[in-house]
Amino acid sequence: MHETLGFIGLGNMGQPIAANLLRAGYRLRVYNRTAAKAGPLVAQGATLVSHPSETAERGGIVLTMVANDQALEEVCLRPPALPEMLGPGGIHVSMSTISPMTARKLAEQHARHKVAYLAAPVFGRPEAAAARRLWICLSGQQSAKQRVQPILAAVSQGIFDFGEDPGAANVVKLCGNFLIAAAIEALAEALTLAQKCGLDRKQVAEMLGQTLFACPVYQGYGKQIAENSYEPPGFRLSLGLKDIDLVLQTAATGPMPMPLASLLRDRWLAAVANGRENLDWSAAALGVAEDAGIRVRAASSEV
Repeated sequence: MHETLGFIGLGNMGQPIAANLLRAGYRLRVYNRTAAKAGPLVAQGATLVSHPSETAERGGIVLTMVANDQALEEVCLRPPALPEMLGPGGIHVSMSTISPMTARKLAEQHARHKVAYLAAPVFGRPEAAAARRLWICLSGQQSAKQRVQPILAAVSQGIFDFGEDPGAANVVKLCGNFLIAAAIEALAEALTLAQKCGLDRKQVAEMLGQTLFACPVYQGYGKQIAENSYEPPGFRLSLGLKDIDLVLQTAATGPMPMPLASLLRDRWLAAVANGRENLDWSAAALGVAEDAGIRVRAASSEV
């Protein structure tokens, strides 16, 4: 029988990841701020607890998948703190997209309790999580990484090790999300150009996705943007803005300029200002159409 794990954060990504751990035979103690979201997992055998620290066993393993740096710091620092409850030999696997600086700070705080902190952010949308098709970036203490390898393998199609710096995996995750945001902007501009020239944007997206850009990012987001389909969100636009901000903050520590990232921030910020924060982050494409004088009716609602 597999060991008991803690799992904190049962949103769009946490829910399917936790479900796959149950299917793999792990016992789970789960926590979510909105307790009702734990219902499907409890029905599958998980135990719901009332405080994040109650997910921890002494010397055990807890995984977290929360929205941002603030939420993760609250989990780790609010008494009774998670690292304190894990104790010597414990491991915290953070799967959230956060600042590399926050990851390093938390790793130091965990080390004071002899707990290993591992960064393990993921690439993949909720449907990929459900299908165990995530890509995981991993960094942190080597012995801890070896111990959690079977756990991460149970929810992913591949794990990439970026060494012992606890912030390294988050740098890679931010690089990837920056590239995805840039692809969304490029797709929006290209498909809007095609539409303004009298072409069917869906046909153009299909052709490009089958030939020059035959990869999941261009195929998936190309279809969404061509169809103006932004609900339900796989990744909320407000979280995309958070990640672009983290990209720019990380670049500033270099220091290095990122003019494209600055442009993307303005695009996503404008989308939030227009009330689109809860749409899929690809809805930033609506701003491109509007700049071109096209008023768009999204597939499921008027935007």
